[in-house]
Amino acid sequence: MLKTIRLPALVAAACFAAATALAQLATPSPPATPPAVQAPAPAAPAPAPAIAAAAPAPAPAPAARKATEVVDNPYGLEALWRAGDAVAKGTLIILVIMSMGSWYIIVVKLFEQFKLGAQARAMNKSFWTAPSVKEGAAGLKEGSPFRFIAESGLEATSRHTGLLGHVDLNTWISMSIQRAIENVQSRLQDGLAFLATVGSTAPFVGLFGTVWGIYHALTAIGIAGQASIDRVAGPVGEALIMTAIGLAVAVPAVLGYNWLVRRNKVAMEHVRSFGADLHAVLLSAPQNNGAKA
Repeated sequence: MLKTIRLPALVAAACFAAATALAQLATPSPPATPPAVQAPAPAAPAPAPAIAAAAPAPAPAPAARKATEVVDNPYGLEALWRAGDAVAKGTLIILVIMSMGSWYIIVVKLFEQFKLGAQARAMNKSFWTAPSVKEGAAGLKEGSPFRFIAESGLEATSRHTGLLGHVDLNTWISMSIQRAIENVQSRLQDGLAFLATVGSTAPFVGLFGTVWGIYHALTAIGIAGQASIDRVAGPVGEALIMTAIGLAVAVPAVLGYNWLVRRNKVAMEHVRSFGADLHAVLLSAPQNNGAKA
């Protein structure tokens, strides 16, 4: 009985062992494929660095192209300054100085005109209500042209002695006030001559720079022996920039000159009106005003 039982058990064990062996034989074959598949898998990361390394390569290419374009571009102010000689650079510097001087004068003269308008309003409020010319002049601010004219009239009444006494008082006071008014007018016109000079000469200065640049450009092209459009356009375009700069300097100077002259005329109307009224006041009671002066 034991043998009968053991024999099937042995058979079952043998069958189990055979099945296990077959399973083991079958199992290695699938792993055999993974190793074959996994063998390239480790190699797959190797191209990845190559791709990763190659990926940045296109990035520098545009940068290199851009750098080449900037360096090889023959147009613009930078190329004009680098390629220009001492005469071209000196012409450009002169135009820059003209432009800076013009804008400085325009801003300063506008400030002076606004200041004169404020002083005229202050004079109308306080001067004519004062008890005397001297007190009215003292109530005006230092540096005011109206105070300067009033003090000139007072000085004329007090100095009407000696040889000056032979001059008619009306004529003497009128001459003194007129001189003061002309002094104020000359101060208002300071700098306008510079604007007129810049407006009339800046285009010709720019044209001189253009002619000089075209001359050198054509000389260089003749020496090179190539007159293609790409070699002519760059140097000639740079030279024409000088004309554009000259016009850009001249136009604001001319407009500013005309505008400031017109505003000066309006301001001088207030000054002349004040001078005429002061002349009448000084002639009406010269002794009293002179005594109080």
